Amino acid sequence: MEISVTVNGTACTRDVEPRLLLVHFLRDELGLTGTHWGCDTSNCGTCVVWLDEVPVKSCTVLAVMADGRRVRTVEGLANGVGLDTVQEGFAACHGLQCGFCTPGMMMTARWLIDTNPRPSEEDIREAISGQLCRCTGYENIVRSIRWAAEREAGAEEPEAAEEVQA
Repeated sequence: MEISVTVNGTACTRDVEPRLLLVHFLRDELGLTGTHWGCDTSNCGTCVVWLDEVPVKSCTVLAVMADGRRVRTVEGLANGVGLDTVQEGFAACHGLQCGFCTPGMMMTARWLIDTNPRPSEEDIREAISGQLCRCTGYENIVRSIRWAAEREAGAEEPEAAEEVQA
């Protein structure tokens, strides 16, 4: 079945099996391996991408369901000039360990900050509650997201970074 999808701003058309999952389409057909495949059951959230500006777990979406729609992956976060603020936050606050959950966490974090520019710690924890990290205990992930939100809100030195340095 032929589908046309805009991925990270680039239109692409491919012939795919009707049962192909979006995560496999992105990784195997387009070579966008930043989207990780973890569980196939929507429990881990490593595969989160945006489908028309909404985070979805791409292991539960068929590629044909993305026909005529926009998909944004972690590769689409950087704006061409530099890293996205969320990516900077994860680097500044050590929000990644092994990195397996990081792409999905970043996509959820970007959506959260876009829809709630000043999220509370509770808002952040709720937003990432559908994603698993087996390394960090979430503290540095929450700090990373807070750092990015504070930086975008105009804080000269985001509070979250100070906590990490202490």
